[in-house]
Formats: sequence, structure tokens, C-alpha cells
Amino acid sequence: MDMPIEAASDAAVLSPPAPAQETGGVDAPAHVAIIMDGNGRWAERRGLPRAEGHRRGVEALRRTVRAAIELNLRYLTVYSFSSENWRRPAAEVFQLMNLLRLFFRSDLADLQRNNVRVRFIGAREDLASDIRSILEEAERRTAGGTGLNLVIAFNYGGRQELVRAARALALDVAAGRLPADAIDQAALDARLDTAGIPDPDLVIRTSGELRVSNFLLWQAAYAEFVFTPVLWPDFDRATLEAAIADFRGRDRRFGGLGGAG
Repeated sequence: MDMPIEAASDAAVLSPPAPAQETGGVDAPAHVAIIMDGNGRWAERRGLPRAEGHRRGVEALRRTVRAAIELNLRYLTVYSFSSENWRRPAAEVFQLMNLLRLFFRSDLADLQRNNVRVRFIGAREDLASDIRSILEEAERRTAGGTGLNLVIAFNYGGRQELVRAARALALDVAAGRLPADAIDQAALDARLDTAGIPDPDLVIRTSGELRVSNFLLWQAAYAEFVFTPVLWPDFDRATLEAAIADFRGRDRRFGGLGGAG
């Protein structure tokens, strides 16, 4: 689903990154979610193959995870591969799967050393067995992490997630485990891929696109949105800090009057 900018009343388009600032304090977001976009355009503008853009995107992910740890974020969710990305050319999908394999072979031990807990959201049933094994191993080996929670949306789509949750509720009602009149927001939330993970406070989309692209449709209901023209391979700590600074200047009302009255 594409969301026009008008639908996000608290959205903003960032200028190029401001100088790095301190981001501590009660107003800092606990959970930042990022739609990582622009790898292909980054490569095309430089006359490089799209595969190089994806490779540089992995480097940007490493920088961003490191920055999130240094900034004491509790949760970082990244949109790495959507359920719609299977429509891309087979060669590009193959390259993306290989990058996932390489990332966890080379970085999993480092994530463990940095006390990062990894969790994946998205459908797993139709994934290749070695990819499922990689996801399961990453979750198992980092399960004891008490620092940053790194949530990776892989083969993920917000609408598909809601369908899975609705199906789970229907099965529970049909089996007599749940009265139909007991279905509420909490019941649905508990059956989402993100059960137990707090909703994002801040959603960042790179590359200048102004839509959510089927990402965390339920969870981002009250998130603040920041849209930056920075292409994902160029994303760094300064860009993240600029988005957080923008977030901290917002008046979050959640339907009430807020501080401004």
C-alpha cells in the first residue's frame, strides 16, 4: 500500500543531515524503524550495477546498527526484503539472498559481542531451507542479548501480517479458545509478528519516497514519520541523528490536545 504524504500529518522531509547532536533524554525514541530504500538508484547514478548498490546498502546497515548501539536505542527495525520484492528479476533476488547469507556469516559474532538480540518478522514458510536456517540460527545465538533489539523485516508485508493475525484469531474462535466478543486490539496485537515488541516511535524512509510501502501498517499508527532524500547506501549516524532531532521537536498528541493546546 502506498500512503500519500497527506495521510501522514506528522511527516516531514529532511534536508541533508545536520551536524551530529547529542540524543539522550526522555524525548528520544525508544524504537526507530527504517524503510531502507535507494540502493538501485545510488548505483545507477554512479554507473554501477545494482548489485553494488545492494552491497553498499549492507555497509549502511552495519553503520546504522553501530550508531543505534552508541545512541542507546532499545529497538531498531529495518525493512530488508518485502513480500513484493520477489517480483524483481530472479538474478537480483539471488544477489539479495546471497547478501543475507554473507551478512550473517560475517557479522553474527560481532552482533553477539555487542549484546544485540536479533529477531525476524515476516513469513518463513516458503523460504529456502538454508535461509530459514540462517534466520533461526541468528535468533537462537543472540537470544540472550540485552542491548539493542535488532528486528529485521524479511519477506514481510504489513497486509499479509494482518491477514495471518486475523486467520489466527479465527482459528482460536473456531476452536473455542477465544470468545468472539473477546477480540480487541490487544488480541490482534498478540498475534502479529511483532508480538512483544513495542510500536515504533519514529519511522524513517530514505531516498525521498513519500510512502510506507506496506511496512508496519498496524504498529505505525501513531509513529512520527521522517522522509529523507538520502539514499540508503549514504545513510549514516549523522542522518539518523538528524531524524531523531526532528522527532524530538514534535508535539506528540495521540489524539489529545498535546502541549500546544
